[in-house]
Amino acid sequence: MRQKAEILIQKYVILAIYLQIWVGTIGSLYFSQVMHLPPCSLCLIQRGLLYPLILIMGVGLWKKDRWLPYYVLPFSVAGLIVAGYHNLLVWGIAPANLIVCSVQLPCTIQEFTLFGFVTIPLMSFVAFAVIGVGMIIYVKLTSKLKGPADIFSRSN
Repeated sequence: MRQKAEILIQKYVILAIYLQIWVGTIGSLYFSQVMHLPPCSLCLIQRGLLYPLILIMGVGLWKKDRWLPYYVLPFSVAGLIVAGYHNLLVWGIAPANLIVCSVQLPCTIQEFTLFGFVTIPLMSFVAFAVIGVGMIIYVKLTSKLKGPADIFSRSN
């Protein structure tokens, strides 16, 4: 019973990660294209690390590539580092002179907050954390179950 549950988790965690990547991408495009919030330098770096994951994950799922987590993890770790620094910068903890931010659009100014504390950099940090942790769970289950699940099979 436990192994069946692990196989089920393995199948759906990878699809949940792909959904997270799509939500993050569509969300960032919504903020810039619909709400007209221009992205700062650090936001552009985070986008550059998130957007390619749509194609990487899409092709990896299509080809059922067992090495997919190892393609995705470097992007998620790098995104987590940049988003983490961006959050520390917004909170006034990190020095602002480590990265060149535009004078017209400083990385410390937050034009959007949700519930008074959820900022765009925090949403980015959470998204990269979900992607990274999800991939680690997938790798652990794959190694424990001796191979990747057939994501598109009809049987359990």
